[in-house]
Amino acid sequence: MTTDPEGFLEWVRTSLYEAELALHDGDPAPRRALWSRDEPVSVLGAWRNAYGQEELDKLFAGLGQSFSDCTSYAFELQAYDVRDDMAYTAGLEHVSASVDGEPRTYTLRVTQVYRREDGHWRVAHRHGDTVSR
Repeated sequence: MTTDPEGFLEWVRTSLYEAELALHDGDPAPRRALWSRDEPVSVLGAWRNAYGQEELDKLFAGLGQSFSDCTSYAFELQAYDVRDDMAYTAGLEHVSASVDGEPRTYTLRVTQVYRREDGHWRVAHRHGDTVSR
């Protein structure tokens, strides 16, 4: 299979963006749908970690319950690469949403790893941490 950076970036800017926006507005289903169902999967998160499908399901459900009222979500892509069936992105997520009912504005540094499975990009790993200013 050939490398397709333009198709990958289009997916990041549309499907992945929309899933992250939905999560920050309280709906984790679109994010979960974009994640791999194959092992290994992992999250080293700004607030919680998850390893494997069961922990991932619990993490995303919990985030969906915590987030609401997203007024702004932007992903500032800083680096990416696509090699055959693997890709990664690194960038900043700028978010304004309520977390546990409290309005918050924050920026996360986020690196994600993707696998192409059955012709579709799926997230396999996410690392995010808060930006100290």
